[in-house]
Amino acid sequence: MSVSLYYSAHRATPLTEAESAAVERVVAAHMASFPYEDEESLYLYDRTAAEPEKIVAGSTKMPFDPGRLMPVIAHVLDSVSELRRALPDARWRVHMDDLDVEWDEEEGYALPGMRDADLIAELSAARGEDEAAR
Repeated sequence: MSVSLYYSAHRATPLTEAESAAVERVVAAHMASFPYEDEESLYLYDRTAAEPEKIVAGSTKMPFDPGRLMPVIAHVLDSVSELRRALPDARWRVHMDDLDVEWDEEEGYALPGMRDADLIAELSAARGEDEAAR
């Protein structure tokens, strides 16, 4: 069973050319700095005529490797925070399955512990123990 992070922005007016360019810049910067080639990254869906008010939407499947989970979450949420700042007048929803990720004006989108070096080290060590047991 996989867990995914979902993100979407809604408003009545479509993206302007400048906003579309800003979104593309955020996505390009994210892709260039994403740490894992073999993990799913920030992924934006193509916009559809069926939902014209959904100006940005996407999802990212979280890695099964516990040592990669927090770095992936942090990287994707940082990118979604940049997207929100580029489109501040939209209504945003960010959630991991049933868990809403709250917005903080200073930090952006974040989950508790996602930057905790001790927690990340512990998760990485747990992965090593799992592999050694095999």
